[in-house]
Amino acid sequence: MGKRFYTFINNRSDNLHNHAFYRGVPMRLIIVGTEYTGKTTLANALQQWGASKGIRHHMDDHFSVPDQQTIKDPADQKAMTEVPESILERFQRFQIAYHVRLINKYEHIILTGFHIEEAVYGQRYYYPKLARPIEHPQSWEQDMPKDAILVLLHAKADVIKKRMKADPHDYPIVPESDIETCQEAFQEEFRKSLFKKKFQIDTSDLNSENLLKTFLENSYQYLGAADLVIRMAK
Repeated sequence: MGKRFYTFINNRSDNLHNHAFYRGVPMRLIIVGTEYTGKTTLANALQQWGASKGIRHHMDDHFSVPDQQTIKDPADQKAMTEVPESILERFQRFQIAYHVRLINKYEHIILTGFHIEEAVYGQRYYYPKLARPIEHPQSWEQDMPKDAILVLLHAKADVIKKRMKADPHDYPIVPESDIETCQEAFQEEFRKSLFKKKFQIDTSDLNSENLLKTFLENSYQYLGAADLVIRMAK
């Protein structure tokens, strides 16, 4: 059934987007990639799309330092960048451990950056003076659900540079000179990840609407044929 089933799925993708059966399919999603590749854009689009289908995604987009999702006071954001390295590393490690619990708890959850971003950014930018190595991503993944989907966003370096200039972040992390190096690091962590359900998206030429559409099309193959058949029968 496999190949013919997925051909059927692809041919009816527009109908599937609106079909009630999709509401029951769990989606534990981790979105990773260098700054300006579209992580927050995709996460927000997925939240809005899910809401239109009756799905409420738990979303955490605050693993970059400083946390600008839940910490709104500019003074508090600035203070977070001035925390001593040893304390910041401990805080980051604890919040990742906490969210390992959440990804096991929620069927519909979106985590942007998460443990892989920490592996790439942590010792490079947040606490470069610390001698001890940070927790390896695979050690976290051993305790995560096997149905989690990992998606890596990447883009051409010149596109990222243009995005940086067009919409500069209040607290940029990756300097222009490190774009290629960071993207290579994300690629390597993506390659080594224990997750079986994973794919990449080049966002260089995608706007918000097309990014969402591309994600939905690429993720169908990871939803599980049995679940889709059961829900189509309802």
